[in-house]
Amino acid sequence: MKTKDPSYRALLQLGEQLRELTSERSPDIGAKTAPPAPVNTEIQNELEALLNNTRQNNPWFTEESCMHALRYWAGALSEDTLERWLSPYDAPGSSPRIIALIMAGNIPLVGFHDLISVLLTGHKALVKCASKDTLLLKYLVSLLTRYEPGLTSRIRFTDGKLGAFDAVIATGSTNTSRYFEYYFSKKPHIIRKNRHGVAVLSGQETPAELSGLAEDVFRYFGMGCRSVSKLYVPKGYDFDPLFKAFYPFKYLIDHQKYGNNYDYNKAVYLMSGSPMLDNGFLLLKEDPGLGSPIGTLFYESYEEQGAVVQRLIALKDEIQCIVGGSWLSGAIPFGSAQRPELGTYADGVDTVDFLLKTSAESPSAI
Repeated sequence: MKTKDPSYRALLQLGEQLRELTSERSPDIGAKTAPPAPVNTEIQNELEALLNNTRQNNPWFTEESCMHALRYWAGALSEDTLERWLSPYDAPGSSPRIIALIMAGNIPLVGFHDLISVLLTGHKALVKCASKDTLLLKYLVSLLTRYEPGLTSRIRFTDGKLGAFDAVIATGSTNTSRYFEYYFSKKPHIIRKNRHGVAVLSGQETPAELSGLAEDVFRYFGMGCRSVSKLYVPKGYDFDPLFKAFYPFKYLIDHQKYGNNYDYNKAVYLMSGSPMLDNGFLLLKEDPGLGSPIGTLFYESYEEQGAVVQRLIALKDEIQCIVGGSWLSGAIPFGSAQRPELGTYADGVDTVDFLLKTSAESPSAI
């Protein structure tokens, strides 16, 4: 984009602020740290209160999970990264529309990419947050409007009916997507369904690659659509090195909700006589499904790599990302599932292109 929306500069300022805020706090497991930068005390205090309130509102949104999400956006909101993302696209149009955003709430800030896409393409956002993920997003919006007060009139949150809008991006489960498809059928729309992350192992992975896979499995308690919930392993695979790589995440069992899910699923499998591997904080179960429950990781064995490739092709509409080695076409590196490029779009639908093409005969009033 040669012509930038005013939100562009505000997002760069937000990125600078997030880099300051996240530099002084504990890093993610295995992350390299840089010397801390000086931090505005007022903003730091706001962050402390925000993290406490967020955890109370949603116990799944631990400080570690929230900080991981904030670190991701601290890195993503740099000039180089934004330019690399936006350079292929035309400039925003001169007729802004109202884009309704119905956001998921499975992981922190999961809808922020949609919001900034709306702003950067010159539109207005009508945002309906998931009930368990309101605080972080609203805080980042409050920072954006400090940097660019004009954005105040372009972002509106709603807890009830959407009201007037020109197009919609709705994210939900496979069940809710059927309702969305019907309800929004007369409006330009992107409707997202349940998808899953999978990993394909050759048995030749290095310890560093398996450690990266552990990040892909356990980050956000495995609740993201990009979280690896299914492994494809060669027949006779030795799981010991994998369990060794998983060990740094043993502390998750002390999280009450995660521990309860692990205990419940273990009891169900034991009562049904289902074979499983158990390392004390994760159940590994052979299962054809893609979406494993919390505290469980499904796997399937394969004999030929070509067969697993064909299997993935058949399941492409249910898969969000594939983690694997360089031998596997379309795979992303181990450890990168929760750090996608800004141009990696959910369900493979180009959000920015959709928004640039969106038009309505009579734009609504926000």
